[in-house]
Amino acid sequence: MKALIFAAGLGTRLRPLTNDKPKALVVINGKTLLQITIEKLVYFGFDEIIVNVHHFADLMIETIEKNNGWGAKITISDERNELLETGGGLKKAAYFFDNNEPFLVHNVDVIHGLDLRKLYDYHLKNQALATLAVRKRPTSRYLLFNNEMELRGWQNIKTGEIKVAKRTQGQLWSFGFSGIHIIDPKIFSLLTENGKFSIINPYLRMTKTELIQGFDHSDSVWIDVGKHESLEEAKALLKNI
Repeated sequence: MKALIFAAGLGTRLRPLTNDKPKALVVINGKTLLQITIEKLVYFGFDEIIVNVHHFADLMIETIEKNNGWGAKITISDERNELLETGGGLKKAAYFFDNNEPFLVHNVDVIHGLDLRKLYDYHLKNQALATLAVRKRPTSRYLLFNNEMELRGWQNIKTGEIKVAKRTQGQLWSFGFSGIHIIDPKIFSLLTENGKFSIINPYLRMTKTELIQGFDHSDSVWIDVGKHESLEEAKALLKNI
């Protein structure tokens, strides 16, 4: 199975650790975030992986080659000229997903105990355009779902901005996005945006005609390791998953 790892971020919240290397090569318990992510993906059967690079791209490529991709066949999506964010990065890698099968997208800076095969099977069962791993957690930006866990909107708690993509009866439920999703390659024919853009706005647009669903994994561990205060917690977490 195929996957995309978003690993091109600048890692500004982790400075000075990222002054001489990309966030993906920050080490926790003797392993880089990139190695941790790839090994987890390979464990669940995702062994053909495209990795986007930008910050210290040459070092990223050198490390991947030196370690023979940690058991995966790795392709590089080069964003050295421009960091394209999640939507643009996904669109740039579209050529890689040519087998007409759903694929996994995974941020490099999240560590979790989520069963990725279970997520994939849930996606297949519901035949969604995209299935987003979400959980109940405090954050400044929430995705809004109806009772059937269909995406219906987005909310920024700090600014008060709310985007309702599709009107629905009943209450909407707030979940934090976990940076992990399963996507059907059909999405590439629907991505009208170009250049640098977040995938969230296209998801909100597409949910008017397509099924964009949430997968609640609030019962499994998850941590964003994109900031210093999370590193120590991540070290302890990795020993238990």
